[in-house]
Amino acid sequence: MGRAYEVRKASIQKNGAIKAKLYSNFAKEIYLAAKNGGVDIDSNPNLKRLVEKAKKSQVPGDIIKRAIDKVNNGADESYTSCRYEGFGPGDSTLIIDCLTDNVNRAVSMVRAAFTKCKCKLGAINSVSHSYENLAIVGFKGISEEEALDAVMLDDININDIEQDDDLVIIYGDPKDLHKIKTAIRKLDENIEFEIDEISMLPIEKIKLQGEDLEIFNKLLDMLDDVEDVQNVYHNVEL
Repeated sequence: MGRAYEVRKASIQKNGAIKAKLYSNFAKEIYLAAKNGGVDIDSNPNLKRLVEKAKKSQVPGDIIKRAIDKVNNGADESYTSCRYEGFGPGDSTLIIDCLTDNVNRAVSMVRAAFTKCKCKLGAINSVSHSYENLAIVGFKGISEEEALDAVMLDDININDIEQDDDLVIIYGDPKDLHKIKTAIRKLDENIEFEIDEISMLPIEKIKLQGEDLEIFNKLLDMLDDVEDVQNVYHNVEL
């Protein structure tokens, strides 16, 4: 207990390029989810989750529709998921997930960001062993005790449950994400999930100061600018 999930809030959209990347990332993920699991949102839990997230992020409905229609129209776009692990300033570590149609371009641009910040990429599993891969579901309006009873009633093993102010957060196995949400919806079918993620959480967090913090923030900004980067996880307390 006592491990509040730090949601990295999306910064205010300051320019069209940032919005364009957000829309592009969701479009790729939605297309892949529809391609792999079917275009019916109600029978494809992953697609439903992504569409809900996209709407919360204010992605226009026509972008969501076009991504799904690509599958209906027989489009055959090919994307590869790839993960890179690296070491930042101080004792900081990062995990970078990409979704790309050109792996060589993705790794080249990620490596360039690290090099320009005098940081380095590591080998597979050089960093990820210090992280936990977890499904994270957060909601309001239901007590921690009620939520725990609900998942236990459905025989779902969870890693942790906690309450952060009025937000109840459940941590579980990624494969159980849909099961956890279904169990909670039995208590309130109209509940909105404030957090609905499969994430990599560091086992321990660190603090950076001075030049190290400046370099780390520069690295994050450069990685955010890489079009193929979907998510960046790190162990720095910001």
